[in-house]
Amino acid sequence: MVQDAAHTAALDPELDPDHHHGYLQAKEDYLKRLRRIEGQARGLQRMVEEEQYCIDILTQVSAMTKALHSVSVRLLEEHMNHCVLGAARADEQAGREKVAEAIEAVARLVRS
Repeated sequence: MVQDAAHTAALDPELDPDHHHGYLQAKEDYLKRLRRIEGQARGLQRMVEEEQYCIDILTQVSAMTKALHSVSVRLLEEHMNHCVLGAARADEQAGREKVAEAIEAVARLVRS
């Protein structure tokens, strides 16, 4: 039964009161990056409203996409180093399930 509790806590970190998400150490940096991306999105809206040249808009879309990709890769790295590794240390099966979850997340990122 103790292993079941460890397995459950490893899979659902919210059940562990001492758990925190790995990205929280860099939370302010993530928020800063996301605010910058938000500004880029507003800039794109303004460009369309002002009927600017298509290629200029596409260039800005590319920059925003690159910025989002950078955030997602960094979040994935934090997840692997903190959440997946932590689950694997707590319980082998939970670790396998976290790896499968991460693989699905990578697949979604690759498709986007």
